[in-house]
Amino acid sequence: MIARRTLTVFSLLFALFAGQTLQQAAAVEVETSGDIQYYTLTNQQGLKVKLTNFGAIIMSIMVPDRNGKLGDVALGYDNMASYLNAVDKPYFGAIVGRYGNRIAKGKFVIAGSEYSLAINNPPNSLHGGVIGFDKVVWTGKVADEGEAVVLSYLSKDGEEGYPGNLNCQVTYTLTDDNEIVVDYLATTDKATPINLTQHTYFNLKGEGNGNILGHQLMLNANRYTPVNETLIPTGKTPEVQGTPFDFTKPKAIGKDINKENEQLTFGGGYDHNWVLDKGGKTGELTLAAKVYEPTTGRQLEISTTEPGIQFYCGNFLDGRLKGKSGKPYVHRGGFCLETQHFPDSPNQPSFPSTILQPEDEYVSQTVFKFSAK
Repeated sequence: MIARRTLTVFSLLFALFAGQTLQQAAAVEVETSGDIQYYTLTNQQGLKVKLTNFGAIIMSIMVPDRNGKLGDVALGYDNMASYLNAVDKPYFGAIVGRYGNRIAKGKFVIAGSEYSLAINNPPNSLHGGVIGFDKVVWTGKVADEGEAVVLSYLSKDGEEGYPGNLNCQVTYTLTDDNEIVVDYLATTDKATPINLTQHTYFNLKGEGNGNILGHQLMLNANRYTPVNETLIPTGKTPEVQGTPFDFTKPKAIGKDINKENEQLTFGGGYDHNWVLDKGGKTGELTLAAKVYEPTTGRQLEISTTEPGIQFYCGNFLDGRLKGKSGKPYVHRGGFCLETQHFPDSPNQPSFPSTILQPEDEYVSQTVFKFSAK
């Protein structure tokens, strides 16, 4: 477990102007419109991150390429209406919960009591239900030190069928080492499953600039969790060696994606959880993945305290959605690397537990580090 970071936050004082406000606090720009806030974090290297308290969404990440040219590498929209009205609700940039990923048939049992969730991804429950954490307004504050924003949300007992009042806090920090640090903290008054994750889609060529099949991916994982035809894990954790799921050495995402393989058929490509090689360091921050894009030189490294990572390569993108550049998001036009506990863990006794008890704290950290070479 990572020691809990204490962040002192203060209230923002806004001056009303044309229905919106804008000010600088702790070097974080804050704009508000009604209940929605937008935060822009900028570091000394020029990397810039924009996020909002709606869904705790990362809206854009401006990252330099090898020539120093900034480009937005996060898929998403430039207005709130598009997030609210998008077809298929792809979870661009959001925090998903109370349980990221799938729970089989929307059911689980805790201490002899069965709980039922919405079946929003038939025949299963996905990413917290119909109105998950990605579709609610969080309470936002700016930290008084560094480039950091603290977002809080109370998920009430019975919300989307989950037991317990769950107090959640997500802190986004931008460092001068070009890292986006995501710290998660939660407590509950009743035993409940929890599995929070960050659902940004990346394209290191720049959002809207074609597919991501040429990106070179390394996953620090010798095993993965195969699924059935409804994308629920079988409970087994076979080795990836000799399969299209072997990313232990850097490999183009598209190299093996069209091979005949039952798992690739079930997922429509890669949409699976990998079991991270933690080297016995359970709960400690360790490297999970590296992605390199040859044409721009941009590189993304992901480290996490979590035991797994879901690699999804935009199989359901089909060109209907248009992003900030006005360009369509084509098939496999972005990838997600969602650090997490394993899917369906409440129904899989062999998987690490995701049940949070009232006497415990849920503490997790993921770091996204950008560079260019």
